[in-house]
Amino acid sequence: MSNLDFILEELVTANRILANEGVVDSFGHVSARHPDNPQHYLLSRARAPERIERDDIVEYRLDGTPIDEHGRAPYLERFIHGAIYEQRPDVHAVVHNHSPSVIPFGVTGKKLKPLLHMCASIGHEVPIWDSHDKFGDTTLLVADMDMGRDLARALAERPTALMRGHGATVVGRSVRHAVFVSVYLEVGAKLQMQSMAMGEIKFLTPGEVDKIVARVTDYTLNRAWENWARRAGREMQLEVGV
Repeated sequence: MSNLDFILEELVTANRILANEGVVDSFGHVSARHPDNPQHYLLSRARAPERIERDDIVEYRLDGTPIDEHGRAPYLERFIHGAIYEQRPDVHAVVHNHSPSVIPFGVTGKKLKPLLHMCASIGHEVPIWDSHDKFGDTTLLVADMDMGRDLARALAERPTALMRGHGATVVGRSVRHAVFVSVYLEVGAKLQMQSMAMGEIKFLTPGEVDKIVARVTDYTLNRAWENWARRAGREMQLEVGV
């Protein structure tokens, strides 16, 4: 199996996992940097994540121009992905979602922070990007590269960013890593809301976050991926070269 074939199958599985784990519904998307051309990325045509098949995946330039569209309508918000790949050479996968437990933290001023060791990968504290600050009244959709680049600047070197009134964007070093962080962003947000109702929260310390993140190896990601993939009706692929 080639690197490209592997990534195409990973993207199909990623979409199914994110849908099955309640991170995306009929909307949301996940992309991967092209394994053979870092100036391109791979993203499905506009379709509900749970329905995506390999033939739905389109190749794009970083500016959002499709290479092989062939009548497959693209996501309007593909600019989220291209702008992040443009600014973050370390990023190889991007997830945009409307994860329900995350939304309240983007509109209330309550800081979303990790309180569970499994959620440390969301970062020390999740920033909020508000499109209104620069672009005024819009549909809140990231409809061009200017908006995408502004979001990427708010994300900076972090793994996650909330989008006021919209959702979240998550990045990773691989498709499996971005999916892992996305799932535990939703888990962490839900746990934080439950904990706030009970009293004061003792969050993970910055040092604890750093030590835990350093231990999130491919073994960790693969263990979660195998379980989630099978729950979503997909088999886990072996890494290329294994």
